[in-house]
Amino acid sequence: MTSALPDGSTPSPAPAGGCPFLHDATSLTRKPTLDTQPGAPVELDDRGIYRIHDFHAARDVLRSEDTRQAGFGADMVTQLSALKHQPVLYTEGREHHEMRRDTARYFTPTAVAAYHPFIAGLADRLVGDLIRRGEGNLDDLSLTMAVQVAAQVVGLTDSVLPGLQRRIMAFVEGDGDSEPGFVNTPHWTYRFHQMMDVPLLYTLDVKPAIRARRRARKDDLISHLIDKDYSDLEILTECLTYGTAGMVTTREFISVAAWHLLRHPDLRAEYVHGTETERHAILHEILRLEPVVNTIYRRTQADMTVGGQHIPQGSVVAVNVTNTNADPAMAGADAAQLCPARPLPRGVQAPVLSFGDGVHRCPGAFLAIRESDVLLRRLLIWNDLRIVQEPAVTYNEVIKGYELRNFRIALG
Repeated sequence: MTSALPDGSTPSPAPAGGCPFLHDATSLTRKPTLDTQPGAPVELDDRGIYRIHDFHAARDVLRSEDTRQAGFGADMVTQLSALKHQPVLYTEGREHHEMRRDTARYFTPTAVAAYHPFIAGLADRLVGDLIRRGEGNLDDLSLTMAVQVAAQVVGLTDSVLPGLQRRIMAFVEGDGDSEPGFVNTPHWTYRFHQMMDVPLLYTLDVKPAIRARRRARKDDLISHLIDKDYSDLEILTECLTYGTAGMVTTREFISVAAWHLLRHPDLRAEYVHGTETERHAILHEILRLEPVVNTIYRRTQADMTVGGQHIPQGSVVAVNVTNTNADPAMAGADAAQLCPARPLPRGVQAPVLSFGDGVHRCPGAFLAIRESDVLLRRLLIWNDLRIVQEPAVTYNEVIKGYELRNFRIALG
């Protein structure tokens, strides 16, 4: 276990004056139907949605006080009269700032360090199971990691029956589409599962957690929400918000990061033997190139001018994260290629807009990278870890991102 390079392999030579890693490493998940190029001007499509592909225009929209959350069913959720407390994903202004400030402690580096023994122990068990079986689906391993870590933070740790993973995934599976204004009629089986899965999640997972924390608080989100006098319905809604956001996206990222690292031995070696800072830089660059959520929606609350385009009040704006992250004006002429040594302009974070920006930037960014790193390093340090079957790439219109399935890996 002294090297991640296969026997007889040598690192690829660094391009003269360029990135020290392979320049033929490009996106593995970019939609083949995505014709608009990174950095393109703002465009108004036939649905009346303003599409943004330019980094600076996108960041301006995400940071603007004149826009509001519009994705993930925001229009429907914010109209639910039974919710006195709106989920943090959909709140704005002072209410949102207070909620983010109150819950920030669960996602700080110090808090994440406290989760490390749990994360490391879980990763060891998952790798140990793979070693015993010899072969398995990486997307199943990544799902278990993502769900169990998020469950610790949220407080979903008192389920009366196994199956939390399946019950959470049910909310993003099916033939729905979360684009604002999109109207479709899902198949009756999807409607049936929707009606069944919410009561099941509440009865088997959320209610037992609430009951346990009413008896004895813990340092988790559900305990905090009880202290804030949230109703059971409001706690259920927040569990869905944090659960799907933290579980579904991290699952896909772990898989796509492993796919890149297993395809490129020199990058894998740098990752396995690098410091934590160096490993995180590699993961951030993979995430820049492969944002799990590829479209972020906002609705304008006033007339705006974005990228030279006038956008009227009440309009839906769609930020194409895949394109904004690869805007050559921000990331350089080779922005479509993977390069962890990439220089970025001052003030631009390494994942660029993959975690969003502004007040709705993902609060769990540091936790997602840390748990991904812990599992990936434990897997990739084994010299004989190899791909048996590359994953099938499909697209989920509920989360507006890619899904990697049946990603078979083997040891030995």
